[in-house]
Amino acid sequence: MNLAVIQMVSQAEVRANLAQARRLLERAAQGGARLAVLPENFAAMGRRDLAAIGRAEAMGEGPILPWLKQTARDLSLWIVAGTLPLPPDDDRDGKPRACSLLIDEQGERAARYDKLHLFDVDVADNRGRYRESDDFAHGEQVVVVDTPVGRLGLTVCYDLRFPELYGALREAGAELISVPAAFTAVTGAAHWQVLTRARAIETQCYLLAAGQGGEHPGPRWTFGHSAIIDPWGGVLVEQDQGEAALLASRDGAEQAAIRQRMPVQQHRRLFSSGVARPIVVE
Repeated sequence: MNLAVIQMVSQAEVRANLAQARRLLERAAQGGARLAVLPENFAAMGRRDLAAIGRAEAMGEGPILPWLKQTARDLSLWIVAGTLPLPPDDDRDGKPRACSLLIDEQGERAARYDKLHLFDVDVADNRGRYRESDDFAHGEQVVVVDTPVGRLGLTVCYDLRFPELYGALREAGAELISVPAAFTAVTGAAHWQVLTRARAIETQCYLLAAGQGGEHPGPRWTFGHSAIIDPWGGVLVEQDQGEAALLASRDGAEQAAIRQRMPVQQHRRLFSSGVARPIVVE
């Protein structure tokens, strides 16, 4: 069981969330996980001081980054740290990004992905309006990195609706893709399971979908249904609501066989290859 996704019901208090995450990561490590994915906003939900939290972390004055490094070392675990509100590396006073860090088992940062697609939408729930760009700036890079369990592509939540990003990750060699998320209850019920399975099937990657699942300050309800999905679209494990540490194994030989039997990456002909081009009829 070398893969794990963590489902949480994070609240506003950072240290309480870190304690909950530590307990669930310990459960994952005890089950044999080498890589674990935390959900989006794992350290805080419903806070309005995100920029201040991010600046404190960037200056070495916050609790989250030291906790991550220590936990990874203590558990000998690679951790995808959901998202944190961090400013750009080259501008500590800049607008924060919804940043997903990969921390290796020595507690060192192995990769950073800043969320490309920000959730600026209207939803038929009790909140009604979400404008992530009020708090965050867009990311700019696609990120794929080697880990002990395979080559990992990094995404976050709303990214799930943009298959071209997932195609780029596959083209860059991804074998697994992480999706820390906090899908709303409304959009999750309509689309979460369809989208996660579709992205796994079309990329022939393992999808590590770690969600928030429950009630948060606001109030806000998140959909949960965290899951690990195999490259054929099979749901290996899933949790509907509440906290959980879900474990599954990557079968590299079976993944290679799926890709050999159905070589979709070699068959791609549209747009990126230059073979077929869009035609606009006026």
